[in-house]
Amino acid sequence: MIETERLLLRRWTDADRAPFHAMCQDPAVMEFLGDPMTRDAADMAIDRQNGSIDTYGYGFWALERRDDGAFLGFCGVKPGAVGTPLEGRPEIGWRLGADHWGHGYAREAAQASLDWAFAHLSDDTVWAMTVLANSRSWGLMERIGMVRRAELDFDHPLPGLAERLKAHIVYSKDRPL
Repeated sequence: MIETERLLLRRWTDADRAPFHAMCQDPAVMEFLGDPMTRDAADMAIDRQNGSIDTYGYGFWALERRDDGAFLGFCGVKPGAVGTPLEGRPEIGWRLGADHWGHGYAREAAQASLDWAFAHLSDDTVWAMTVLANSRSWGLMERIGMVRRAELDFDHPLPGLAERLKAHIVYSKDRPL
């Protein structure tokens, strides 16, 4: 678990399932991620992240606001997806409900996740990827000190991904000296 001034990054619980599914039904949230998720798909995503946390000790943690316990989304670091240039490398990622955009939560959680990765993992670099059109996401990558790695840009191999979502860009941040 990671704590910041306003946030908790923690293991997922059953209470997160309904709000996560609702968040993944929002077209604004899913604009650069694909089709809205079914309840089964959302549950499987939660189970995968808890499995990553169980296996590796880290993953995309559920994101909770400390003052009222509200579920905001997720943020964290996980092993990069198979078939991508990030495969097996520590990949930082986040997804927040649209109601929580613009409050600095994603940046606070992402910075805490980066700090955690460099304190607990032996890797000297943390990686990230997104769709080029997702300027909010790559803008946050830049605000937390990540650098574009255009030589690693790729078409995502996920089957059934819409053509407009295939081209992905890559960012990285090296361990501070």
